[in-house]
Amino acid sequence: MIDSPDGTADVASTAAASTALTGHEGHEHGNCEEALHELYTFLDGELTDMKRTQIRDHLDDCSPCLEAFDFEAELRIVIKHRCKDEVPESLRDRVAAKLATFDFSAVSGDGADVADLSGDAGR
Repeated sequence: MIDSPDGTADVASTAAASTALTGHEGHEHGNCEEALHELYTFLDGELTDMKRTQIRDHLDDCSPCLEAFDFEAELRIVIKHRCKDEVPESLRDRVAAKLATFDFSAVSGDGADVADLSGDAGR
């Protein structure tokens, strides 16, 4: 089973891994388990250039792993387009009004930088 960044088992990637590993008997062109384990970091663009190249080369040569990759990539696209929560305009207006009247200079006691709380950090 493959773990997600939050430490829980990732059911989708586990299913993709088991699907992709089916029919890999006599497989000579790379480590499928490693490629599938890195699938989410690959999709997130969080790998080094060298590691991305290794996995891309593996996917180019391995149809079952490429199918798992394509499934996960398409699933992300569907989720991105269909699972959007819209914040009601009235809620946005109320939050903006509260932030506009908030006295950031009154924040103290925990050592927090007022600039960090006001969104000016790193500017």
